[in-house]
Amino acid sequence: MKKSINIIISGIVLSTLASCGLYKKYERPDVNIDGIVRDTANINAVLPVSADTTNFGDVAWQEVFTDAQLQKLINMALEDNVDLLNAAENVKMAEAQLQAARLAFIPSFNFTPSGTLAKALSGPFETSQWSKTYSLPVTATWNVDLFGNLLSQNRSAKVALIASQDYQQAVRSRVICGVANCYYTLLMLDRQLEILSDMEQLTKETWEMMKLQKELRGARETSVVSAQAAYLSVKSQKIDMQRQIRETENTLSLLTGMSAQSIQRNKLEDQQLPTSFATGVNIALLSNRPDVHAAEMQMAQCFYGIETARSRFYPALNINATGAFTNSLTGAGVANPGFWIASFVASLAQPIFQNGKLVAGLKVAKAKYQQAYNEWEYSLLSAGSEVSNALVLYNSSHQKSLVDRERVDVLTKSVDYTRELFRMGSSSYLEVITAQQNLLNAELNQVSDDFNKMQAVVNLYSALGGGR
Repeated sequence: MKKSINIIISGIVLSTLASCGLYKKYERPDVNIDGIVRDTANINAVLPVSADTTNFGDVAWQEVFTDAQLQKLINMALEDNVDLLNAAENVKMAEAQLQAARLAFIPSFNFTPSGTLAKALSGPFETSQWSKTYSLPVTATWNVDLFGNLLSQNRSAKVALIASQDYQQAVRSRVICGVANCYYTLLMLDRQLEILSDMEQLTKETWEMMKLQKELRGARETSVVSAQAAYLSVKSQKIDMQRQIRETENTLSLLTGMSAQSIQRNKLEDQQLPTSFATGVNIALLSNRPDVHAAEMQMAQCFYGIETARSRFYPALNINATGAFTNSLTGAGVANPGFWIASFVASLAQPIFQNGKLVAGLKVAKAKYQQAYNEWEYSLLSAGSEVSNALVLYNSSHQKSLVDRERVDVLTKSVDYTRELFRMGSSSYLEVITAQQNLLNAELNQVSDDFNKMQAVVNLYSALGGGR
């Protein structure tokens, strides 16, 4: 018995060493990320690859979005958003699968008690004594991982758990940035509604002025009609803006897990967002972006899928051990002569020919790995494109906002001048209406540019994996 146990222990040690040394752990393959992000200052240049780990995406979202009402909405979304709740359940399932993969290394035990009552007939009406037998066996079965089958499955389960955690973080980032974008959209629409309300009042005054000029100086009816049309046009735009505000409130309510309702909020001009960013092109895009890292973990799963497919070409060693308390080996009729018995059986199964299934399985595993590599490489390029787009949107919106601010100042003066000249009879009604329309467009454009600048910050934060 002692000798058998020593042999089994020796087999355990040797098999563990064999399974750990036969295959290597996953290592990230080389990938060229030179020029993955364009330089916003030079249209023909790219940002250099840097080992700097400083990254705007690592900043806590509370430090990026400092508006108290926005923070309240984001916290509500993080608690009640359906996609985020489901992502958390995916992590729980992956944890359970990893636990099952780890338990595959230890033996499985079965307890199957049995009892029998029997007697033999010696004649038509005579019988012998009852024979009573019983057995209380415990059976242990162990699949010895000689060639890394269970090890590769365990490692695959580990990276699957990491991928599910990455997905959860990606959803979290998407929720935070989605709420922020909706909130800033509301602030933009509020400001544009204010501009339209002011312009509605101004065009109404112009219409009244035209009617007065017609009565006092005999101005043409066309001036009155044109001024009225300009007033109604602004009024129509205002109604449309109110609709957009209501729809955006409904969208934001849905994101935060509330029924559609009015959203309490602050003003666009009170917002303060970061103005300097560290993109950390190298480390950030490879490690910080949760969707990029999730794609890499899926590639790692496929890598271990190849290891699993290879291990099926090698023998499988199974050890079965049974210990039982029984009286089944004694003579019949003895009441309780129970005693212990033990047995050990080892079997080795070497696949020889399985209709090409093993070879096909290995080819499929390699093809899946190549697909996963392609997806990972594409996710890197997409991440670089998103960072580039966010940076160029921020810079161009900032520059355009400065130009539009100057343009608004000029057109405001133009409106005042033309109205005064019209009262004096030195300007036509068309000049007045045109000046007012140009001012309205410039003011709305300036607000849009300021919003685009804020949206660029949100997009950049998301593109760099922010939201922790």
